[in-house]
Amino acid sequence: MEDLREKVAVVTGGASGIGLGMCERFAAEGMKLVLADVEAARLEAEVKRLSSEGADAIGVRCDVRDPDDVRALAERTLSRFGAVHVICNNAGVAPAGPMLETTPADWRWIVDVNVMGVAYGVTTFGPILVEAGEGHIVNTASEAGLVSSAMLGMYTATKHAVVGMTESLRRELEGSGVGVSCLCPNLVSTKIFQSERNRDDGAGMTGRQTATLASLREVISSTGISPAQVADDVVDAIRRDRFWIFTHDVTAPAAGVRFADIEAGRNPSDPYAGAALEGLEGLRGGGDER
Repeated sequence: MEDLREKVAVVTGGASGIGLGMCERFAAEGMKLVLADVEAARLEAEVKRLSSEGADAIGVRCDVRDPDDVRALAERTLSRFGAVHVICNNAGVAPAGPMLETTPADWRWIVDVNVMGVAYGVTTFGPILVEAGEGHIVNTASEAGLVSSAMLGMYTATKHAVVGMTESLRRELEGSGVGVSCLCPNLVSTKIFQSERNRDDGAGMTGRQTATLASLREVISSTGISPAQVADDVVDAIRRDRFWIFTHDVTAPAAGVRFADIEAGRNPSDPYAGAALEGLEGLRGGGDER
């Protein structure tokens, strides 16, 4: 899909972070926009702003955990624009802390958003694109879908699932005219580590979970790249039909350390130590997304 003008893009988690960055870049390309988000007030404000800047945009409140909400999102898109060409399954959450302190409620929340939310987007919008014979699906995973870190066990598990799901989808859709990309950001300046703001089950956090998130927020604030940079990478991948979207030069070497361990039969080592850190001068930033 080299020419994006007048094409229709749907972005979940579209009212903030990477999702909003993609919407802004898509608007600059002349695309029509459907922003989907669970934060109604912010969604309304961003649609109003984008529209005032000349974008043809609508907002749809959507909880990606609910397949009926995702179906309604597709119906609203088709009702307004008559087509959909790009679907970015981007909404995600990132709790953190020791895995042995997690609860079943924690797991239900993150799996429902990060895994099932992507799955519902794929199974709802994918058939529409295939029937049209053109389009592109972008699933937001993470560098955490390729390597692992302490204190991010739940997040890592869900992002590994998104990577595997997206690779399989790419193979299934070969020859259909529909491209597939897997977005694996490292640290991006967003509110991803404040995602508990949208949690609605009344669950609290332990002291170590709170402390871990506070530390991660400091790191992302000081080293995260802008969502606009990520959006540039996404547009380039759609145009080139490129599967992997890495936002940082460290991603491939870090993943390489993991696979070298597997090949050698070694226990997992630190993917950011030793060989993985060679030649990292000039990196655009530092480690996650949205």
